Amino acid sequence: MDAQEQINLLKMRAEKFIGEDELLERIKAGKRLRVKLGVDPTRPDLTFGHMVVFNKLRQFQDLGHQAVLIIGDFTTRVGDPTGRSAARPVLSPEEIDANAKTYLDQAFKILDPEKTEVRHNSEWFEKMSMMDVLKLCRQMTVARMLERDDFAKRYASKTPISIVEFLYPLLQGYDSIMVESDIELGGTDQLFNNLVGRQLLEEAGKAPQAVMTLPLLVGLDGERKMSKSYGNYIALNDSAKDMFGKVMSIPDKTMWVYYELLLEKSPSEILAMKQQHPMEMKKQLASALTAKFYGEAAGKYEREQFEAVFSKKQVRADIPEFAWEKLVPAGTADATLVDLLAGTGFFASKKEIRRLIEQGAVKLNDTKVEDAFLRLTQEEADGAVVQAGKRIFVKILK
Repeated sequence: MDAQEQINLLKMRAEKFIGEDELLERIKAGKRLRVKLGVDPTRPDLTFGHMVVFNKLRQFQDLGHQAVLIIGDFTTRVGDPTGRSAARPVLSPEEIDANAKTYLDQAFKILDPEKTEVRHNSEWFEKMSMMDVLKLCRQMTVARMLERDDFAKRYASKTPISIVEFLYPLLQGYDSIMVESDIELGGTDQLFNNLVGRQLLEEAGKAPQAVMTLPLLVGLDGERKMSKSYGNYIALNDSAKDMFGKVMSIPDKTMWVYYELLLEKSPSEILAMKQQHPMEMKKQLASALTAKFYGEAAGKYEREQFEAVFSKKQVRADIPEFAWEKLVPAGTADATLVDLLAGTGFFASKKEIRRLIEQGAVKLNDTKVEDAFLRLTQEEADGAVVQAGKRIFVKILK
């Protein structure tokens, strides 16, 4: 591809592209672009929300450019205030390190590791002196910081904003200097932070980075953005079963967004899909996304198992089995269904199980359970199949 063709391809599905002409000239000059993306290890999981920007980073790689993935092990200690109405909880160094270790395996499910430069921003921030920090702070005004919508709202509502949170955009911008970024990618909520990097590079006498923001993926609820904080996400390391089942749970209107942003389908392709039955198209979406991470055979298998359970009222072939003595203390003659399900480890608490029963979401041998205190003997439980919610199935053996 020539330079203009590359730019035309790269800006597809982008919300904003600042510095397009500058980037075009660098590509024309034969420069291999350094494409920056930073992720903070706040939780162990990367999500399908990250997949939107990872897809774009992979596109740059496929065109021969250098991906620079920054693991924000230092900036996580500060906490990105983007979109937050209050300060983020502080994680311990041990929690941050544990989360960071999982990120590369997940990221390389999409990115080409041979074309990815991985950096940890603790490399440079842990070496900075207080004088270095003061020098960096002089490059930003409080008025400029308050241009950020989330800061402005918190200031107007008298919600505390710590000086540390003000530092975050500067730290993210400084990352761009350290890796000599040509362009930084991020979600639309990262525009302010990314522009700080552009400003700092220019003030340092370097070529300013271009900025490209991508749409924020809506979560499983079909309303709010996909977020680990909201719990409405699909993780890149979810099992094939959970991944398929979660995709099937999204509202019909949301699946077209997933086709566009996750599978990168064109408007004409999506228009043709909308002529098909929505359930069939959702099954195809769930199968394709599962196959992307686990292979075509897994995508096909999960579709077959889903149809067996929800269309043919059968039980999954791979339903997990639990022996009675593994679920309750030895010598227990009878137990509540709640205690038995709690013993599987599939639920956060017994309260969650009781809530599912009260909502009519638990079945015992295909019969809805209405009594949250239902007790079963070991003999009665032998061979019983319990369904909790849409995706959890358990078989109990004597």
